[in-house]
Amino acid sequence: MSTATDLTNDAMTADRGAPAGGSSAWRIIVSSLVGTTIEFYDFYAYATAAISVFPLLFFRTATDTGALLASLATFGVAFVARPVGSVLFGHFGDRAGRKATLVASLLTMGIATVLIGLLPTYEAVGIAAPAFLALMRFCQGLGLGGEWSGASLLAGENSRPGKRGFDSMWPQLGAPIGFLLANGFFLLLTVAMDYDSTTAPSNHVFLAWGWRLPFLFSAVIVVLGLWVRFTLDETPSFRRAQQRGDVVKAPVVEVFRTSWGPLVRGTFLMVATYTLFYLMTTWILSYSIGKVGSGFLGIGYHDFLVVQLITICAFAVTIPISGILGDRWGRKRFLTIVTAAIVLFGASFGFFLSPERIGTGSDANLVRMTVFMLIGMALMGLTFGIQSALLPELFPTNVRYTGSAISYNVASILGASVAPFIAAWLAGRFGPGAVGLYLIAMALCTLASLVTMRETKDLDLDTVGRDGTVVVVAQG
Repeated sequence: MSTATDLTNDAMTADRGAPAGGSSAWRIIVSSLVGTTIEFYDFYAYATAAISVFPLLFFRTATDTGALLASLATFGVAFVARPVGSVLFGHFGDRAGRKATLVASLLTMGIATVLIGLLPTYEAVGIAAPAFLALMRFCQGLGLGGEWSGASLLAGENSRPGKRGFDSMWPQLGAPIGFLLANGFFLLLTVAMDYDSTTAPSNHVFLAWGWRLPFLFSAVIVVLGLWVRFTLDETPSFRRAQQRGDVVKAPVVEVFRTSWGPLVRGTFLMVATYTLFYLMTTWILSYSIGKVGSGFLGIGYHDFLVVQLITICAFAVTIPISGILGDRWGRKRFLTIVTAAIVLFGASFGFFLSPERIGTGSDANLVRMTVFMLIGMALMGLTFGIQSALLPELFPTNVRYTGSAISYNVASILGASVAPFIAAWLAGRFGPGAVGLYLIAMALCTLASLVTMRETKDLDLDTVGRDGTVVVVAQG
């Protein structure tokens, strides 16, 4: 079985066996991991605040549900910005190289996150407060649009032959690490400040300034990420593309002209992953800690956050398993099995989450919730872990950054940006079982896309041609 030690001792090599240049294996791992850790730390911090803080401080509506929906709408703004960021950063990533673009995307993302921690509230500046919040969220999404694809290419284009699934999974580990950092920080603050979302007064110290600290703390991780990325070399695949004269002037035009099939296929390969991801991290939080009288479960914020922090370990453990099995079984076969399991999981939402079965308030069955979360988090890791290898494998080197970024981020709109919003409405109108049906529908879209794809695990990245076909590259 592959391990991080094997990776270091063998020194990650390019897909065709060339040395990975001057960048050490651990430097590549840390650089690809730290950016996605920041990405998901920012998202989880915002998601938590969007549910527990922002409805009170930035949105004034007649009902609790209305404030929550308005807050979640700003959460979705970043997803609209992400495809714009994927085109912008993808252009420079495919033209100027992966390294410089990754530095720029990290800076954009980090500055926007810190500024969220400095924003005035509705009480101070009125309607300008949610407007500024939405603007910072848009800038955050702009940077995020270029981050994941670049980090995945950094790992994948430096991977060892036959181990690309495992070597490419390091950026994916940023998701559970970012979750643990963001939610662990919020948990420590709420415990230290004795804050309970169901009983705290509106002038509580956590609402006054405590919530700002997680956003300001992100500056520390950004500085670490920038330091590591400035020391990297360009990836071997991109250097070879430059030597062959394959770099194109307008990657976004080229990718739509020659690779529209992989764009569509890649987008729908990701929709089940994204939908499950945000149902299990954002919607489930709002449904669980919301007030019983408003149709929610009324579980204490501390209690539920502990459940999330425990079950996120299943997410972290199954990500490397996904990379290993994706290399062994193939991407198509492995993801088909996992996506079918997601369909079955969607059918269980009503059984696990209906108030009549799980209970509400202090009577809520936390063991039942923990089992539900463990299953969902494990499936998240299995479907998410291999995607950082799969999506880049669909595109040629000269448009790989742009193509994989567009697919990933358009999928975020279809599968994630609206997921908490739609799920909140479905649960309020029809109950949690309807949310499970929504997940099933998205999983069926992914299964349909899997049927149309060819296996990619043994592809040499330099031989991926137009529309995902395989071409012969002259050796030079």
